[in-house]
Amino acid sequence: MTQYISLHDFVDRHRRLFILTGAGCSTTSGIPDYRDADGKWKRMQPVTYQAFLGAEGTRRRYWARSMLGWRRFSRARPNDTHRALARLEAMGRSELLLTQNVDRLHQAAGSKRVIDLHGRLDLVRCMGCEERTPRDDLQDELNRLNADWLGLDAADAPDGDADLENVDFSSFVAPCCRRCGGVLKPDVVFFGESVPRDRVDAAARHLAQADAMLIVGSSLMVYSGFRFAQMAASAGKPIAAVNLGRTRADGLLALKVERASEAALAFLM
Repeated sequence: MTQYISLHDFVDRHRRLFILTGAGCSTTSGIPDYRDADGKWKRMQPVTYQAFLGAEGTRRRYWARSMLGWRRFSRARPNDTHRALARLEAMGRSELLLTQNVDRLHQAAGSKRVIDLHGRLDLVRCMGCEERTPRDDLQDELNRLNADWLGLDAADAPDGDADLENVDFSSFVAPCCRRCGGVLKPDVVFFGESVPRDRVDAAARHLAQADAMLIVGSSLMVYSGFRFAQMAASAGKPIAAVNLGRTRADGLLALKVERASEAALAFLM
């Protein structure tokens, strides 16, 4: 296996990078991550797709927490990691940026060749008629219907959630689709839900065109992201990772940099 003396060296040697990013890219922007340095959950696992669709009480709890969490999540701004990766694209060195994040901060920083593997939190999807609407519009509706909840505060949790515990959610009103009355869900892939096949296939086509893979801020403990490291390794493409702690792909890496991503990528700025 080729040896690399630094991340700068790895980037210099590969002209078309397939970049996969995770929650570690956005922690400096104020969005908490899910896992610790060993790849273990820091908190209770997020609501599953099946639980969300299966019980109105679960949806009330989700949207109550989301109403509080969205206030800060929607104000998050790109940090130096997002800007460095946008710079890499501007240099013509990025085949694709595949992000597991749902915050759209890569796009806000200027990246254009992006696939949101797990969707985007700034849109809401109707599970009945498939209409997509802006999350800000739903926030206005949530605030109107649940004005007595606006005084509550809660600590930030990953992906726009908030730690609101020991609360009776039975009085919270979760709106339905205005068009068809269907269940509203964030336009993101929940745990237990499959990533759309066309999204996976599009990313795989870009990976085939790349000559190396760069992982930034992800433990890859979720298979939907790890599969791309497996694909790269099977195709003989070298893989580098920037992550504070263990990744599921450690055995596949040609280079690992255990530093905060903004510091590791500072040479691009």
